[in-house]
Amino acid sequence: MSKSGILKSTIARKVAMALSAFFLMVFLLQHLIINSTSMVSADTFNDISHFMGTNFLIQYILQPVLLFGVVFHFIMGFVLELKNRKSRSVKYAKNNGAANSSWMSRNMILTGVVILAFLGLHFYDFWIPELITKFGQGNWSGVVEGHEGLRYFGELQHKFVDPVRVGIYCLSFILLSLHLLHGFSSAFQSVGANNKYTRGLKNFGIAYAVLVPLGFVVIALFHHFNHC
Repeated sequence: MSKSGILKSTIARKVAMALSAFFLMVFLLQHLIINSTSMVSADTFNDISHFMGTNFLIQYILQPVLLFGVVFHFIMGFVLELKNRKSRSVKYAKNNGAANSSWMSRNMILTGVVILAFLGLHFYDFWIPELITKFGQGNWSGVVEGHEGLRYFGELQHKFVDPVRVGIYCLSFILLSLHLLHGFSSAFQSVGANNKYTRGLKNFGIAYAVLVPLGFVVIALFHHFNHC
């Protein structure tokens, strides 16, 4: 492949990576909004969770698209990182990389791996039990033995009893914040958003990268201390 072809291929990958990032950030914000209702009203959280967990469109169309987006984003991230490392004729260690780039930009692969591991824990805590209940046991009612009323709020609260698990969640969201701080600006750069709105987009990106992960940390701590 010619140099121009390689360049176009790399740009296409970066654009695809950026678009998948935007998609996942919309989902993350939506997830935060729903989980935030658990701090206000258990009934509201139960009702929304039951709707999300039983709606045909969400379960059979949006959920597979979301899973594809997660897998695609991480695979593309690893591919681009490996290509970037191979293309560098001078390593960071020889070029004083710390002086020319931020810790976040140099460690996107590290924060990405940690976030991926956290997603595995999150799936183990919530998504896999959900699949077993609905598809394994055939229970779509939202009611199970041991829970009064709908089960979702009780299951959420139970997961945040263990301080070790809460600590893992909080640390993971701190690393997610660092990942987003660099990733957001990089994503806009990849899609060519360099205009009079750039400063506003940058400020929005910083606010998103800080406030959204912080919101998840607050939710975890809220349920931990209110359950103890």
